Amino acid sequence: MTSTAPDTELIEGCRAGNRKAQERLYRDYYRSMAALCLRYTRNEADAVEALNNGFLKVFRNIARYNAAQGSLYTWIRTIVLHSCLDYIKSRQRGEAPGELEDAAEAHIPAEAISRLQAAELLALVRRLQPATAAVFNLYVLDGCTHKEIAGLLGISEGTSKWHLNAARKQLQQFIQQENMHYHE
Repeated sequence: MTSTAPDTELIEGCRAGNRKAQERLYRDYYRSMAALCLRYTRNEADAVEALNNGFLKVFRNIARYNAAQGSLYTWIRTIVLHSCLDYIKSRQRGEAPGELEDAAEAHIPAEAISRLQAAELLALVRRLQPATAAVFNLYVLDGCTHKEIAGLLGISEGTSKWHLNAARKQLQQFIQQENMHYHE
């Protein structure tokens, strides 16, 4: 997927340091990137900080953008996602998970998850520890492999699996504790 003509003009304006082009780029992509940051950081102040750091990186690196390698949206999303993950890592340094537990014990029945409304599931995910929520979001919502997650978060594949296992167990506990009514 390549950039459209308006994106090309916008990119060139940003590369030239045109303030109006930068403001338009920010305005055009702000809402979707803010939602992404909020999903990962789980709090508005942290999301704003990660978002602003992400856009600073976008503007500093706009000269490196290559439309032949993907859409502008994908490029910006990747930078902002990395900004969120860097932010989470900086807040979680020193946190070491315990040993990997049996993943079979943490299985949440697919039908239970599918009956949850998306908003309910996201509300439960927000209750997880940030590093655990990040792994869950990357694996379940973004479809990343444990190898990709390990590279993005700077953790081992085993740690990624541990966090996913912990997320599943905690989500299952949250569902049971709240005795959620599943939507048929």
